[in-house]
Amino acid sequence: MDFEAFFADQLSGLKQEGRYRTFATLERLAGQFPVANYRRENQSKPVVVWCSNDYLAMGQNPDVIAAMQQAIGEQGAGVGGTRNISGTNFLHVELERELAQLHGKQAGLLFTSGYVSNLSGLGTLCAKLPNVMVFSDELNHASMIEAMRAARVPKVIYRHNDVDDLREKLADTPDDVTKIVAFESVYSMEGDMAPLHDLCDVAQEFGALTYLDEVHAVGLYGANGGGLSEMQDAAARIDVIEGTLAKAFGVMGGYIAASAKMCDAIRSYAPGFIFTTSLAPAIAAGAATSVRLLKTDQARRDQHQT
Repeated sequence: MDFEAFFADQLSGLKQEGRYRTFATLERLAGQFPVANYRRENQSKPVVVWCSNDYLAMGQNPDVIAAMQQAIGEQGAGVGGTRNISGTNFLHVELERELAQLHGKQAGLLFTSGYVSNLSGLGTLCAKLPNVMVFSDELNHASMIEAMRAARVPKVIYRHNDVDDLREKLADTPDDVTKIVAFESVYSMEGDMAPLHDLCDVAQEFGALTYLDEVHAVGLYGANGGGLSEMQDAAARIDVIEGTLAKAFGVMGGYIAASAKMCDAIRSYAPGFIFTTSLAPAIAAGAATSVRLLKTDQARRDQHQT
């Protein structure tokens, strides 16, 4: 087989469909958010970046930067292994405690990205629970869809934010099926918000586990930045809350917050956790600092909303 010709043909198809992606090479300028240098052919010009997911500019917060610099100075650049061998750092443990407290859960568990936390968190629940069926909002993120696909479990898609449609589909499911209801809080493409209490009411009615993706809400909503589940006072009703450290918190990484036993089980079984080098100490230090700052910085959230 002519592999080069094959991939050339695939790329040509993407270009004809208008789906070929061209990257803009940017150099962020600390202290000047949202201005960056746009680099092209050895030249650069200042541009305003309107599409950043660093929603609160925490990626350029002086305290966050200082915490990361201090961690590098004290511990070096990398962590030195997977969490199961030599890669569990006390900064990871501290950050997991911060995240568990943020969502009012017993435990937190870190991953290398929000995509991986969904793939590992939701995917492991799907793979390990018996006779599972997932009820998924039709606008759920690709990482949640991939988690269900990788676990090879049946799924039922309900209409976006349609509680009545979810109830009908749950009612049509045999009682012996283990049910997971998976949804987001603030949806990435539409920007609309989920009726969390209504969804929890229906899930509770049918004995379903609830899995919430808060990636576009953590840091931005709630009195402590706990997301929409905190703002709607629904966090205690949700079994698993998944989030990211790469958007409002301005660094990188993903996590889940849940019961101690559930986090322990996912820690013990998820390949996406077991077989990868853990987050660098500097990243954990910066993320923990950002989480702590946003727990008390309501003025920043108010400014964002304005």
